[in-house]
Amino acid sequence: MRSAEAPEDARVRVLIAEDHALVRDGIRELLERQSDIEVVGEAADGEEAVQLARQLQPDIVLMDISMPRLNGVEATRIIKQSSPHIAVLVLSAYDDDAYVFAVFEAGAAGYLLKSAKSIEVVDAVRAVWQGDSPLHPSIARKVLRRFQPGSGHPAREALSTRERELLRLVACGMPNHQIAMHLAMSVRTVQSHLSHIFTKLGAASRTEAVIIGLREGWIQLDALGTEEETAPGGNR
Repeated sequence: MRSAEAPEDARVRVLIAEDHALVRDGIRELLERQSDIEVVGEAADGEEAVQLARQLQPDIVLMDISMPRLNGVEATRIIKQSSPHIAVLVLSAYDDDAYVFAVFEAGAAGYLLKSAKSIEVVDAVRAVWQGDSPLHPSIARKVLRRFQPGSGHPAREALSTRERELLRLVACGMPNHQIAMHLAMSVRTVQSHLSHIFTKLGAASRTEAVIIGLREGWIQLDALGTEEETAPGGNR
């Protein structure tokens, strides 16, 4: 994930974790055609992904779920525990509930299916770099419908009214720059607020923060999906 101090022209450093060589080659070729993205390494299994993430310190790991030696869920958990600043973007053929929720609990920042178009994968990498949490539409529906208020999880530190409003806009799918326009603040201020929210909630990503907001009843499912229509600049 991009830090507030990162230069505007910095390239996104990506590690690809995928056990099928043909798929891995295709992803590398796709990403290397982008002037703002650099593929710094490739891993053919989960253990190699953990090792290379520790060694190369990429900005993003593009992670498959089903891999030998160590699956993508466990690899994500280990990477996030040792290097919390590394974002994990899942690219998987699976949309099973068990995989989806396990990898978000492990700290993944986003989740795409391999049926996604090439441009969607590239846009998702850039979105994660900017601090957003891209989700395939079917995955987003699973996440939002799964977590309802009063699910029995421990209470979290309460958010301020402003922080709850910002989290609600995140849940609507707004990227940081749209949130900044909607709330009449700078992108840097939005990033700072999000950092405070993550710290309060003990969340590793935007998606995890939204899940906690749903659990705590700070976000209502029937209230989502309306802000983007009225936000300055139009839809995402």
